[in-house]
Amino acid sequence: MTTRTGRIRWLVTGAGGKLGRDVAAELAGDPTAEVTAACRAALDITDAAAVREAVAGHDIVVNAAAWTDVDGAEAAEAAATAVNGTAVRRLAEACRATGVLLLHVSSDYVFPGDAGKPYAEDASPAPLSAYGRGKLAGEQAVVELLPRTGCVVRTAWLYGEHGRDFPATVLELAARQETLQVVNDQWGQPTWSRALARQLGRLGREARAGRAPAGIYHGTAAGCTTWYGFARTVFGLAGLDPARIRPVASTAFPRPAPRPAFSALAHDRWTAAGMAPLPPWQDSLAEAFRSPAFTGRAMAARRASGEA
Repeated sequence: MTTRTGRIRWLVTGAGGKLGRDVAAELAGDPTAEVTAACRAALDITDAAAVREAVAGHDIVVNAAAWTDVDGAEAAEAAATAVNGTAVRRLAEACRATGVLLLHVSSDYVFPGDAGKPYAEDASPAPLSAYGRGKLAGEQAVVELLPRTGCVVRTAWLYGEHGRDFPATVLELAARQETLQVVNDQWGQPTWSRALARQLGRLGREARAGRAPAGIYHGTAAGCTTWYGFARTVFGLAGLDPARIRPVASTAFPRPAPRPAFSALAHDRWTAAGMAPLPPWQDSLAEAFRSPAFTGRAMAARRASGEA
C-alpha cells in the first residue's frame, strides 16, 4: 500500500548490519520513502509470526538479514540455513500473502567458482559450502513463491563503513606489519555497500513501477581483481606503499569453508531492465575513500606505519 502522502513504505531487515544500515540511510534521503529499519533485536527473521506482522502494511521489503559467518556455517549448517534459507521462505510467504515486493540479497557463493568468464544470472548454481547451500535455498524460495514480485540480488566481496571487512582489516594490519601476504588466486568483484544500497533503492522503485521485472540480478561492481589486487589498491588510496603487499596462494591460508576461485558475476539483467549496473570497483573504492570513515582509517594506518 502507498500511504496517504503518496510515499512508499519500505521495510529493511538486517538494518543493523553493513548493508542494511546503508540501505536504510539511502532510503532515509528519499522523499518518496517511509522507512522501517529493523535490526535483529527488533525483528528476528526466523520468527515466522513476527515476520508476518512486520511485513504487513509495507510496499517493499529489502532483506539484508543473513548468517554471514561463512566458516562458521560449515560446523552449523542447520542454523545457518535456518536464517539464509528457511527464514527467507517464510519472508517470501508473508510478502506473497500481502502483495509486497521483496528484494532479497544473496551471494556469489551459490556458484562453484570454476567458470572461465563471469557467471550469467541464469547460470546453474552449484555451491561448494554450507553457506552457499543455505543462500541457494533462500534464492529458490523467492523465485518459486514470488515469480512476479520477488527479486534476488547476488553480491560479493562487500565492504563499507560499518563493521569488519577486507579494507579495514588490511589497514589494521598495515599499522602493525611491514609486509602483508594476500591471496592472489581468487578472483572477484569488490563491491561498496553504499553503491549496492543505492542500486537496491533504484531496483525497488523501478520494480514497483512495473519497469524492472522480477528475477535474479547481480549486484556487484564492474570489473574483476584478486584479493592481492584489491589490497594494493586499498594501500594506494590510503597513501601507503603497495609494494608492501606480497602475493601468495590460497593454500597459505586454509579455511574451513571452500572459497570460489573465480566468482565474478555478469550484469546483463540490469541493462535488460533499463538500468545501469554498478560502477567499476576501482571507482567505487575511490569514492568510499573520500568518506570520513575511510579517510580516518587511512590516516591512522599511515601514522602507525610511519608513512604519514
